[in-house]
Amino acid sequence: MSEEPPPRLDEQLPQIRSRLARASDLLVCLDFDGTLAPIVDEPDEATPLEANERALSELVAEPTVSTAIVSGRSLPDVRNRIDEADAYAGNHGLELARSGAVSVHPIARKRAASIDEVCSALEPVLSPVPGSRIENKRLTATVHTRNVPEPLRPIVHRRTTTILDRFGDDELELSRGKRVLEIGPAIPWGKGNAVELIASGLPDDAATVYVGDDVTDESAFRVVEPAGIGVRVGADDPSAASCRVRSPTDVVSFLQWLGSAGVDLIEQSGRRDETPVDPPRAYPSRGQIDLEYFPKSRDG
Repeated sequence: MSEEPPPRLDEQLPQIRSRLARASDLLVCLDFDGTLAPIVDEPDEATPLEANERALSELVAEPTVSTAIVSGRSLPDVRNRIDEADAYAGNHGLELARSGAVSVHPIARKRAASIDEVCSALEPVLSPVPGSRIENKRLTATVHTRNVPEPLRPIVHRRTTTILDRFGDDELELSRGKRVLEIGPAIPWGKGNAVELIASGLPDDAATVYVGDDVTDESAFRVVEPAGIGVRVGADDPSAASCRVRSPTDVVSFLQWLGSAGVDLIEQSGRRDETPVDPPRAYPSRGQIDLEYFPKSRDG
């Protein structure tokens, strides 16, 4: 079934209220760039809106709420930019930090040397292109094209593809994002898989919310929908999310609403005498997820 542009979040509030009213717990998963932080020309300058940081802090303080940041940035990078969440997934879900431990996808770990080789090979061929930038994130790499003049962006794509074909040895793949080219291990793993792992530790009737703005967030939307709530940030592009907001400023309003009205709905659900009806699953049960897929190492 083809995806359509999702309606505005305010149009979906009755459905969101209904879902939260059936939940015992809430998991809030958030992308970073374009969601908590506005998109900027220089990725190193990205910072979350202070209002988003405050709203996240308030959610973290709620006993019925768990929070996670799910980003394409490396794990150390995103944790340095916002440090309030209960769990973090970096490199599009290839590395996961929770409960004091850090896990790395074993295949991604093995192919880190190939990422490094490709980045080294890209430097001399892309350095003549004004505005281009290569970011080596160890498990993945990003070629930034936001500051590349529009007529030159096809050249960046063509040269990146050529280098990947020469050095990637079918172990790496190329994908597109918002003004970026993403290079990563050719494995069926993404943000949606990270959300599955994080959600697996919660009760079956917990509600999962995922908020993101880019193509790489679509796998997470498909995981949480339709039993959970997917919120696409930005233009009204087709998406697997069930609703959308315009910008990180609108994300502030939604997080504040979750921390007040949303938490109230969940607490009212917990006080009911009757047993709530379990909603349909949007992600596998604990027994269906390979929780040992990531070998764990202690943080630090």
